[in-house]
Amino acid sequence: MSKRSATAAAAAAAAGDEAANGSSPDVLALLTTGWKLPVQRRDDTVVGEPYHLAEIISKKEMGGGKFAFYVHYVDYNKRLDEWVEQDRLDVSQAEQPVKKDKDGLSRAKSQLNMANASSVQSSRPGTPGVGGGGGDDSDAAAGAPSGRDRMPGRGRKRSRLNDGSASAGGHIADEAGAPPGEPSEGAKTSQAEAEAAAAAAAEEERKRDRPRNPQRSHGSLSSGHHDDVVSRMKNIQTVELGQFRLKPWYFSPYPLELTKNPVLYLCEFCLKYLRSKKCLQRHAEKCTLRHPPGHEIYRKANLSFYEVDGRKNRAYCQNLCLLAKLFLDHKTLEYDTDPFLFYILCEVDAHGCHLVGYFSKEKESRDDYNVACILTLPSYQRRGFGKVLIEFSYELSKVEGKTGSPEKPLSDLGLLSYRAYWSDTILERLLIIYNNAKIQAPDKVISISDLSLMTSMKSEDIISTMQHLGVLRYHRGQHIIVITGEQIEKHQVSMKKRSARIDPVCLEWTPVDWVKRGKW
Repeated sequence: MSKRSATAAAAAAAAGDEAANGSSPDVLALLTTGWKLPVQRRDDTVVGEPYHLAEIISKKEMGGGKFAFYVHYVDYNKRLDEWVEQDRLDVSQAEQPVKKDKDGLSRAKSQLNMANASSVQSSRPGTPGVGGGGGDDSDAAAGAPSGRDRMPGRGRKRSRLNDGSASAGGHIADEAGAPPGEPSEGAKTSQAEAEAAAAAAAEEERKRDRPRNPQRSHGSLSSGHHDDVVSRMKNIQTVELGQFRLKPWYFSPYPLELTKNPVLYLCEFCLKYLRSKKCLQRHAEKCTLRHPPGHEIYRKANLSFYEVDGRKNRAYCQNLCLLAKLFLDHKTLEYDTDPFLFYILCEVDAHGCHLVGYFSKEKESRDDYNVACILTLPSYQRRGFGKVLIEFSYELSKVEGKTGSPEKPLSDLGLLSYRAYWSDTILERLLIIYNNAKIQAPDKVISISDLSLMTSMKSEDIISTMQHLGVLRYHRGQHIIVITGEQIEKHQVSMKKRSARIDPVCLEWTPVDWVKRGKW
């Protein structure tokens, strides 16, 4: 435990129950960004374990000597981050963050400083330097470089390192003293080993901090994270969109003056953001849109899809990206919407087309991605619209005569949605093939390439899904597909829940070859 952490724990213990409840002003004054401590969640119903380890992201004073803290629960999704009052903190177990320099080399530098201290002690000459002050001063100076080898600025830096390690050896570096003696062979070896150990530790920390999967940076909302404090905090409290009021999950870069209001008002047709209900009412009288700007390419019952060009309708698409960022953590907002097409799913009634969700795709995708970003608004989630969006993206790929896949890596919710759709589609297709084969061709052989052509799914997505389901097995020198009765029953139950399906007959769309067109 670090010195300040021990101090905080000692202060909390001395304060007794008052500190344990987070009301000790001395302990709370120490807590700042980066500290970790147990915090009681508001919706926690677990008996006996009401506290969860959380990291403090920000802190503000509420008046009367009280504080509020914005915390992130460790191992939980960022959508659960929240402001908590001080009485929900258990400061008796507070942990201070480990300080690092800008390169994250704190451990390596500490090892190097310790090595410098040991080299200073091991290279002490037997007699004082000629003309030197003798005693401790000359002993310490023996570890510094000679005057002829010292380059401008290096002596001062080395002096700081020696000053930092003086307490260990009990010596004080005197840069103005006599010329130092040459270090011994043992000191040179110790110094080389220390530098090698420091370099190895630095490389290890860089590898640990480096992301395992490099993220794409050219998607409409391409994957990535912002680690600065501002973007880690929710800046919008509530969003009013049509008849729904939504609680945002994440940060979105709306104008600063709008983040200070308790409610952000959006026009449900053009998605323009406004500061008050009165402004929204005045805007509604002038807004002529009753559906997304673009071409309607699909209509069946009360569901409709519109294709919106990001270059021709920049304002609408940028407003859509700002709204999407409130509910997508693994995405980085890009204001350049020109290279993308947006496919908007709407629910149609007598008042107009109401936004349900959308997905975007690149006009020219080098990796054959058919989805760059996908979102179903929280007010329409758990109603099967996510699978409708995914199914529609693959129907477009079928018209194009290509196989497609979403941009990788997928977010946690995105992976669940796609894996559920892939499982339903593959099992549905396999059962159709099996039932037909029993009558027409009992010895029919099916390959992964055949499934890819039927579904427009990438072969790697089919293989990973079949491995996840456990239906792909190796038997007597060949791969076979085994589907159990339990899997068939679960599949049938899942398909009954899908009330909304895409009908290819209702799709009126002609793909554009953007490469031949030469411009967006």
